[in-house]
Amino acid sequence: MEFDVIVVGGSFAGLSAAMQLGRARRRVALIDAATPRNRFSKASHGFLGQDGRNPRDIVATGRGELSRYPTVELIDGEAISAVPEGDIFRVGLRNGDILQGARLILATGIRDELPVVPGLGERWGISVVACPYCDGYEYGDRALGVLAAGPLSVHQAMLVADWGPTTLFTQGIYEPDGGELAALSARGVRIERSAVAELLGSAPALETVRLADGRLVPLSALFIAPRTHIVSDLPAQLGCALESGPTGPYIRVDDFKLTSVKGVYAAGDVASPMPNATFASASGVLAGVAAHRSLIFP
Repeated sequence: MEFDVIVVGGSFAGLSAAMQLGRARRRVALIDAATPRNRFSKASHGFLGQDGRNPRDIVATGRGELSRYPTVELIDGEAISAVPEGDIFRVGLRNGDILQGARLILATGIRDELPVVPGLGERWGISVVACPYCDGYEYGDRALGVLAAGPLSVHQAMLVADWGPTTLFTQGIYEPDGGELAALSARGVRIERSAVAELLGSAPALETVRLADGRLVPLSALFIAPRTHIVSDLPAQLGCALESGPTGPYIRVDDFKLTSVKGVYAAGDVASPMPNATFASASGVLAGVAAHRSLIFP
């Protein structure tokens, strides 16, 4: 099967890229493995026009809109290989199918490596979250915590303090220096050096954390900064250059989402140091438009 553009990844970035290309009447394949990073969350917040909707419902709406464009083909499956051959890319699916496209957009997303703390995993995306702009409002004025992972956690704790009384749990991982301690104190952030040993309550809700010294600390939400990893092997197979972000690597792109490999674009969390639903959708639009323009102006 031959396409003008193959989009790998069917969440906010991939759908937005495919929409531009479908409206440009180009033949597009959108490959969706249906494992988005936000699948653990019940609601997407701060996304204009979609605030409070389940991410799965947003994706379903997007797929429905795309299905009205006759040149867009939605393919449920996983892309496991991508090989440039002359002026085209051959993309292999896990089921054995091979697609060919003149351009390739990677919108494969990232995955989170969660801290190993009992009770944390079953609360991920609900009461254990990463982004205060996405989930802080729902926990306003309640007891909040930040689980240290490195210097970034000081920045995170200072932000989270705008939503409620905040405790930074250093976990023996990162000890703020004098200047950071002063800044945290000015924001009203409490420092706790006894590590969080377990999260308690009726999951996925969080009610209390048990510390290593046995104390119980009431808490309604815990913010973390998990290590992030690129989900797909395709960027490595294609030789896309990477950048080091604050939580993990991401694909290097220029202002028009072109990677270091000619003809390969990247959008969404896989190509940004700041994962965010609105950013992902906007970058998908730009990648789709740029890929289309490159077909006309190579």
